[in-house]
Parts: sequence; C-alpha cells; structure tokens
Amino acid sequence: MDPSEKPRIATTGVVTPATPGISPEQKSTNGFDPTRSSSPSLSASIDKDELVRMYRLMLLIRRFEETCGQHYSLGNVRGFLHLYIGQEATGIGAITPLEARDYIVTHYRDHGHALARGLDTNRIMAEMFGKKTGLSKGKGGSMHIFDAAKHFMGGHAIVGAQLPLAAGIALAQQYLETDVVTMVFLGDVATNQGTLRETLNLASVWQLPIIFFMENNLYGMGSAVGRVRLQGADFSDVMGAYDVDTVSVDGMDVVAVREATQTAIDKVRAQGSPIFIEAKTFRFVGHSFADPGDQYRQKSEVEIWRRRDPLVTYPHRLLEYGLATQADLDDLSESVDAEIAAAVEFATNSPEPDLSEAFDDVYA
Repeated sequence: MDPSEKPRIATTGVVTPATPGISPEQKSTNGFDPTRSSSPSLSASIDKDELVRMYRLMLLIRRFEETCGQHYSLGNVRGFLHLYIGQEATGIGAITPLEARDYIVTHYRDHGHALARGLDTNRIMAEMFGKKTGLSKGKGGSMHIFDAAKHFMGGHAIVGAQLPLAAGIALAQQYLETDVVTMVFLGDVATNQGTLRETLNLASVWQLPIIFFMENNLYGMGSAVGRVRLQGADFSDVMGAYDVDTVSVDGMDVVAVREATQTAIDKVRAQGSPIFIEAKTFRFVGHSFADPGDQYRQKSEVEIWRRRDPLVTYPHRLLEYGLATQADLDDLSESVDAEIAAAVEFATNSPEPDLSEAFDDVYA
C-alpha cells in the first residue's frame, strides 16, 4: 500500500484495473490478482462516526474469532468452528447499511455476520460454549446462530440450504407489500449447488426483493475455485443468465463494499427486484479450525492477501485523514478487549442446557 495515495470515493463497487509490474508468481492461483485493488477507500457519503464504528466492528469480529479459536483448543468450544478472520470488511460493509427491519440469512461461517448485525456478544459466545444462555439455547453451536428479534435468521450448516429459505422471506415481504429487503449470504462453493440456480430463477421470475451476497474467498475447503469451475474464479458474468443485476466489489475494502451494498439496497427497496453482489475476499485461516490451511495454498498468495488485511489498512486510512487519533484507536481496542472478556466470563459462568430440554424447540 502506498501511504501517499489519496482516498478514492467508491461509487460503483467495481474492482479497479490491474496494477502493472506484478509477476505471475505473485498472482493468486485462482486467477485473481489481489494487488490490482487500491488501498481502502474513504467516502464523503459516510460520516466520521460511522467510519470509526465500522472499524470497531471489524476489530470486534477479529478478536471474537481469535478468542473462539483459543477456547476451541481448550475444549470450551466444541463441534465445528469456521472462523471469519480476513473477511471482516466484507461482512461489515454488507450488513451495516441494512435497516433493522431488513432480514439476513447466512451460512455456517456466521459469527462475523451476527456481530455485524448487533446480536448480543455475550449470548453469541454462550452459544459457542454450548450454554443454555446462548442464542440457540446451546443447541446450535457455531453454525446455527439465530436471533429472530434482530431479523437474523441463521446460520445454516448445509451449503446452499439458506438460499430458498431467504427467497421465502422475500416472497412474504412482497406479499405483505412492504419495502423490506432480504440479504442472503453464500460462499463461492454454493454456486455449484442447484439451490442457487433454482432460487435465482425464481427470484428473477417473481421479482423478489432480495440481495444475493457472495463472499468469494477463492477456496472451497481445500479446492481453489479457479480449478473446479469452467468459468474460473469470476462469477459476475454467470448470474446474468438469470437477468439479475450483478456487482463485483473488492471485499477487502469495507467502504467500497458498503457503498456498493447501499446502492443495491436502495435499488431493491425501490424496485423490488433481485441483485447479486460478489465480493472478492480471502480467509487468512483454514476452512475450519481443523484445517491449517497451508497444504493447498501457496505461502506467497497468503502473504499478498495479508498485506491487504483490513484491520491494518483501514485504521491507517483513519489516521492518515484525521478521522481518528492513535489514542482513539487504542481506546477502541481496549473497549473491544473488555467486551470479549465479559462475553467469555458470561459464557463460562452460564449453565449447561438441562437434559429435560433435549427435545424442546425440535420440530422434525
């Protein structure tokens, strides 16, 4: 990153042209060159307090995920654990422009989305610990975080299963004649599921008020997306077959993501038609906690993406343009640490679910 580079105003959300002088070995094995995207953007359309709040939310997600990893090693978090480390800018940029009345449906890498939505940190952590005070009463764990009051409808473990459910929510809102928007998250691998094609087709035919938000982190478990798709790692041209407007955005740039998403939300709310957003991002960790993530990715590729870590590049921008001081950022860091520590204490001291409740809230 060139610190002298002036901020750009992101308006279209389209990834910027390639940067010259990048050698082939520096490029992603997926055919996407992360260095072709510029430094994090700033925007006159987002006020100072919100720009700083977005940083705090990203930091909260990072520290929460790191803490979950530590407690997984200690045996306090059990089952599957899919961390969101590296993808924070995507989740925050996508979710913060939504209104409280809008709905979110997501996949199994859901902790970051839950925190971005403003779900209670204590209760999310308690769910991770499998405790009765968790958002799913300790029965859902990492992959099944829900909060109907916040219109956060999961957390779904089966790849692509969340898509038709989200379409159902959007259909209900259309029937009720509201202007509520439903946002459904999916990963790149979900594009190989029939549920996506079926849901896209139905959303287009019925003109449902839904945003399909794909977090393209370039790897499905251990498979590079560019090696298992005829079209490679770029999905933006595929969705046009369903007559769905498509936007591609730099997922490591929180402001670019936010502005692209805000534009999409405004359009869906006004016209009631679906939009597909692809955010190119990268997970710094393995697919799950059991995966070290170093057997199928080149170290050079990971290093290039780590240089674009939004938790490093974004605060640099805040400092450079006088939106925050180092003391401000230090205070934010301390407050996040305190929030995480309180959540761990809450989860640790919470009771286990009682065996008598094993079949409560089970419908099938």
